[in-house]
Amino acid sequence: MLDVCLLGTGGMMPLPKRWLTAMMARYNGSSLLVDCGEGTQIAIKEKGWSFKQIDTICFTHYHGDHIAGLPGLLLTMGNAERTEPVTLIGPKGLERVAGCLRVIAPELPFPVEYSELNSPEEVLERNGFRITAFRVNHNVICYGYSLEILRAGRFSTQNAQALGIPVRYWNPLQKGNEVEIDGRIYTPQMVLGPPRKGIKVTYVTDSRPVDSIVRCAEKSDLFICEGMYGEDDQIEKAKEKKHMTFMEAARLAKEADVKEMWLTHYSPSLVRPDDYIGRVRDVFPNAMTCKDGKSVELNFEEE
Repeated sequence: MLDVCLLGTGGMMPLPKRWLTAMMARYNGSSLLVDCGEGTQIAIKEKGWSFKQIDTICFTHYHGDHIAGLPGLLLTMGNAERTEPVTLIGPKGLERVAGCLRVIAPELPFPVEYSELNSPEEVLERNGFRITAFRVNHNVICYGYSLEILRAGRFSTQNAQALGIPVRYWNPLQKGNEVEIDGRIYTPQMVLGPPRKGIKVTYVTDSRPVDSIVRCAEKSDLFICEGMYGEDDQIEKAKEKKHMTFMEAARLAKEADVKEMWLTHYSPSLVRPDDYIGRVRDVFPNAMTCKDGKSVELNFEEE
C-alpha cells in the first residue's frame, strides 16, 4: 500500500487555502517528499501526517516556490528529536543551495546527506522506493520523478521443497536475499515466479511537454502533472515561461497511457481550475483538478 498526498497545489506564490508545491508519499513506515514549497509544514499538519518518517526529500529544481520551505521543515524535524539521516535528492548544485538555506537552520541533531543528479535520467533506491529522476524542459535544470514500489514474483513453496530448502530460509529468499546452506548458494530466482505489477506514481511540474515525460510516466497508476494555465489562450505565455496548459498535460496523460491524472501547480491567476476541466476530460477522461490535501491510497492489484 502506498499513500500519496498532494500537500500544496500552488505555483509562484501561496494563496489562501493554496500552499506551494509539495507532494508526500508513505510506504512501509518511510515517507518521501517531492518539493518543499512555502507552507509545506502547515500542509502536513493540516493533513494529520507526521514529519517523523520523512527520510528522503526530492527537489525538481531550485525556484523558491519549490524549496523555500526546507529550512523550517528541517528545524521542525530536529525539534522532534530526530537522529536518523535525511537524504536530499536534486539537480546539480543541491548541496550549495541547501547549504545556503541552512544558514538559518545550522544545527540539526541528524545528518543531512546529498545525492546530486547529473545525468538526463538516474535511478535510485530508497527505503522501498525505486526513484527514477528524469530531465524535463524548464528555464532552469529541472527533473520529474517516478516513484515505484516493485513487487517480486509469487513464492513457490513447491520449488523450495523440491530444492530441499528448510522453511526458516524461505522468508529471506522471499525478500530477495541469497542464502547459503551447506556450502550451496540458493537465489531468489530459484523460488520466485516472474515479477508482479507494482505501484507507480509520476510527478512532473515546471516543464513544457517533452518525450521524457511520456516515457517515464508510461503506465503510471497516478500521474501528477502541472497545469499552470487552464485557458487555451495562455499557450504563448506557457511556452515563454516553460510551463504547461491543462490541455497539454491531458495529451501527455493520454500518450503515456496512465490510469489517472491530477492537475496541480496552478498560476495565482487561476482561481477556479474546475472551470476548465470539461474539455480536458474530452482528451483524457480520468483527469481531475486538485485542492491541497488531496490524497489516495494505492494498493497492489489483486490476483
